[in-house]
Amino acid sequence: MNRSLRFLPLLVLILFVGAVAWRLSHPANDQIASKMIGQNLSSVRAPPALPGRPGVWIGDPAGEPRVVNFFGSWCVPCIAEIPMLVELRKQGVPVEGIAVRDRPDDITAFLNARGDPYNAIGADPESKVQLQFGASGVPETFIVDADGYVRYQHIGPIEQKDLKTIRAKWGELRK
Repeated sequence: MNRSLRFLPLLVLILFVGAVAWRLSHPANDQIASKMIGQNLSSVRAPPALPGRPGVWIGDPAGEPRVVNFFGSWCVPCIAEIPMLVELRKQGVPVEGIAVRDRPDDITAFLNARGDPYNAIGADPESKVQLQFGASGVPETFIVDADGYVRYQHIGPIEQKDLKTIRAKWGELRK
């Protein structure tokens, strides 16, 4: 057998591993398509998480498009996104929060330390509302139209680069 042919299987393996590594680092589509887009969640309610503050009812008859943000006081990425949510609220975008597996005292301390971007805060102690939204974790943010239909989903913390997209998508839904 020719000596150079001995290295052919090794060469084929290296080419295969290289091709797989390249495809993993350059996926054809890096966006996760949400199955919740177009779903009506108007019956979803999250009771008030804090005394004296309203809870979240997606089917609020006086509703308008809004941003619904799932968060936890225990969530480090949630801390990082609070300034972005505060900025959205300053720009006139209504932001509602749903506190997942959290306690009122912890939520209050979290908001006092970081800022409070929420018009309403619902409690989701058993992640039932989170599951109704199809959210996989926190933070996760949805834009819901005035009729309770999910129109956009953002997975992970909102960053500065995401503000323009979220504001535009919310603005498109205003009547």
